Amino acid sequence: MQESKKGQDNRMKINSEETIREIFDKCKTIAVVGLSSSPMRPSNGVASFMKKQGYKVIPVNPSESEVLGEKTFMNLSAIDEPVDLVDIFRRSDEAGAIVDEAIKIGAKAVWLQEGVIDFAAAQRASEAGLLVVMNRCWLKDYASKM
Repeated sequence: MQESKKGQDNRMKINSEETIREIFDKCKTIAVVGLSSSPMRPSNGVASFMKKQGYKVIPVNPSESEVLGEKTFMNLSAIDEPVDLVDIFRRSDEAGAIVDEAIKIGAKAVWLQEGVIDFAAAQRASEAGLLVVMNRCWLKDYASKM
């Protein structure tokens, strides 16, 4: 019974106001998976805004070499410094593997952007002790809460 209750507690924390506030306050180094160099892409606009707010942005995209003046990494495991938050701009069917890699590298949190939904991956991250936000826009939440 206790395991079941613990799982319920973890699910309740996903997308909670407390979780979102803690991510904004404590996660200062953000790996943005799927960050595009095109200013027309949502990932570029959100990451640009993050940088303007003083967050360190680490682009993760095997198709890019540099985005927003930062060296781009092939995957999360290639990053050579601690990552607080992994922000995912990929299709829902790719999110699970990225969440698993975020757990592996010791990230503190994962944020699955608006339209990115993987309940099983979110639950795995929560059970591993990560803060989790899913199907929400980092920029919209930041603008409404800060």
